[in-house]
Amino acid sequence: MQLLQTILTATPAAAAETVAVQGNFDIVLQKIIDMALSAGKHILIAGVLFVVGRFIVRMLNRVVSKMLQRRHVDAGVQTFLRSLVNIVLNILLVITVIGALGVNTTSFAALLASAGVAIGMALSGNLQNLAGGLIVLLFKPYRVDDFIEVQGVQGKVREIQIFHTILVTVDNKVVYIPNGSTSSAVIVNYSREATRRVEWTIGIDYGEDVERARTAITEVLEADSRVLKEPAPFVAVSTLADSSVNIVVRVWVATENYWDVYHDTYRRIYDTFNGKGINFPFPQQTVHIVRE
Repeated sequence: MQLLQTILTATPAAAAETVAVQGNFDIVLQKIIDMALSAGKHILIAGVLFVVGRFIVRMLNRVVSKMLQRRHVDAGVQTFLRSLVNIVLNILLVITVIGALGVNTTSFAALLASAGVAIGMALSGNLQNLAGGLIVLLFKPYRVDDFIEVQGVQGKVREIQIFHTILVTVDNKVVYIPNGSTSSAVIVNYSREATRRVEWTIGIDYGEDVERARTAITEVLEADSRVLKEPAPFVAVSTLADSSVNIVVRVWVATENYWDVYHDTYRRIYDTFNGKGINFPFPQQTVHIVRE
């Protein structure tokens, strides 16, 4: 009403200018409303796509996991593929959500590729770890549940991920080792073979009957059913040390019995020697005093 009164009381030129300003304001306001509605629609669609996409990603991850388990795929390959599939699906979801917001995904893909090159150069170590993970899965120097030693760390393999191998040490520490280093380092796999050789060095006093000690050790080994008959146990004098005659003992056992046999045999030899009166040596030093 005030606008109409202003137009009626104003001069024709002023009235025309007032109408034009009001018309431009209405156009701008309408454009703002249209943009807000359009942005709101895109945001709503993007939100729905994100929620639905996350549900689909979780569902596909479960499907992939079950499929790998049904096919009895190696546990290390399973963890690697699950991690890789999860990353790829989430990247696709992000691109889809950005496209729903009205962003040109073609230019975004080009920008993503350029960023990927830059990030790849910055994260060349991680790319090396990715390649190392593929090498580990391809050539299988170790598998999940194997007990290995790598980079000075001993432990049981819990997982083989895209970038890291996870070890659990004997004192229950979790160690993450980059796959790049595992693929190029020396790896000792204690679980690969079915049998392992156990070795002890037993010292006796000088003057003791070596054959008597050797017979006592052989009796201990023969009484242990975990000691394999083939290859046959080996018992022989190895060195004449400063304070003792050292006898080396070597036997073969199943890999899972290694540490039990190692510790039990030491205890049984100690008890047997004490029972038979075979003396263990103590460090000795002879001092000659010269009197002038």
